[in-house]
Amino acid sequence: MSDPFDPRICALGEGALWHPGRGTLFWFDVSGRRLLSRMPETGETGEWALPEICSAAAWIDHDRLLIASETGLSVFDIPAGRCTRRLADLEADRPETRSNDGRADPWGGFWIGTMAKDAAPGAGAIHRLFEGRLRPVVAGLTIPNALCFAPDRTQGYFADTARGLLFRVVLDAQGWPAAAPEVFVDFAAAGLWPDGAVTLADGTLRIALWGAGAVLTVSASGEIGARDPLPAPHVTCPAYGGPDFRTLFCTSATQDLSPEALTAAPLSGATFCRTDGRQGRPEPAFRLHGDPR
Repeated sequence: MSDPFDPRICALGEGALWHPGRGTLFWFDVSGRRLLSRMPETGETGEWALPEICSAAAWIDHDRLLIASETGLSVFDIPAGRCTRRLADLEADRPETRSNDGRADPWGGFWIGTMAKDAAPGAGAIHRLFEGRLRPVVAGLTIPNALCFAPDRTQGYFADTARGLLFRVVLDAQGWPAAAPEVFVDFAAAGLWPDGAVTLADGTLRIALWGAGAVLTVSASGEIGARDPLPAPHVTCPAYGGPDFRTLFCTSATQDLSPEALTAAPLSGATFCRTDGRQGRPEPAFRLHGDPR
């Protein structure tokens, strides 16, 4: 059983990000339009109201994050508590969609998934922001999740939660897809629904399972391994942090849970942590194109 890391309840907790320079975990309450943080060493917390739905982030430097919202990708100034610069519009001609899972890549880019606000089938996509340009890389998804990258930079991963499929895609020397994505793991065949994911130092994937109350291990060769249970049915996004990157953090959600389910799992929507024997690794920084700093 994992300890509650932060008891603030999120209807849809997502986007867990360990900021290595600040020693702080950041995450989002997507439907609550909040950015939250906690520093484990001191217990210091932060909370910022957001003007629209936001769901994912990357760190730029000590005081700045890249955050993805329903309309764009922006620089968020942590001390000021607000966005200070719009980097790109995100599906500006499609007000029916919003951002979902996202992650910085090892080349300094940022991958961001979009989905319909009503989860309409096939309405989602994945885009990459790199060197100042936002370009689509995958289309026809429903709920894109599990964006993460192999430590050797040879491939990336993403899931379509609605179909229960985890894909992998070969990447070129600049981090762009070099071939069509292929199915890596069929979770639906086991009655499982992959949400957020992260890769460890040895290439193993750790994947949150929506509806199954666990974080699952998948080997670099695609073999499903052990589950680590969490006290919430809907776990959403894992992250590794702490001084040695052996602490597993994971967000969760209350969304779609019945009153009976919430009574049975009262910590649903909280953020959890546990010491983990697996070796995580720091998330890469997003490289801000043209930044003088």
